[in-house]
Amino acid sequence: MALEICVKAAVGAPDHLGDCPFSQRSLLTLEEKNLTYKIHLINLSDKPQWFLDISPQGKVPVLKIDDKWVTDSDVIVGILEEKYPDPPLKTPPEFASVGSNIFGTFGTFLKSKDSNDGSEQALLHELEALENHLKSHDGPFIAGERVSAVDLSLAPKLYHLEVALGHFKSWSVPASLPHVHNYMKDLFSLDSFKKTKTEEKYVISGWAPKVNP
Repeated sequence: MALEICVKAAVGAPDHLGDCPFSQRSLLTLEEKNLTYKIHLINLSDKPQWFLDISPQGKVPVLKIDDKWVTDSDVIVGILEEKYPDPPLKTPPEFASVGSNIFGTFGTFLKSKDSNDGSEQALLHELEALENHLKSHDGPFIAGERVSAVDLSLAPKLYHLEVALGHFKSWSVPASLPHVHNYMKDLFSLDSFKKTKTEEKYVISGWAPKVNP
């Protein structure tokens, strides 16, 4: 039974893979587990009825496994780990929340119009915490030599951070965080990442309406 997954199509280019980091996280998991799957690109501004039938809230990603459609990337990743345990991607519990506040603080800073609102400092605080973790643990990944679920969750979010903040704010991760830079380079050079990432222009078009509503 082939796996099927519905993911976001690019804004303004419905035939291209879009900029949803939760969709990419699910695709990365499928790739790292060497699973065969069929991909459906969903135009979120013109959702087909068959998609709304399986995902009434209209959210992506949605995975078809054992003839059932499953929503939510946390649930999808958990089910794939359970059903296809090899290679194992489960992150040890003590590392599972590393970097978990980066995406939220990034989004707040990206949309901020007030340079004194503390949003940049909040993001830097989270990136410094990631730097300290990477510096004090054997890497190159969060839980050691092998990539695990926490890395596959962070990779698309760090890609969004790099592209969107570079474009909209001419901002980049400070050079004072060398472990974060190396970590991002390692993530972005994974074959699975190259295969599942959207183009930079689609990250920008995806964020544009949120940055300048």
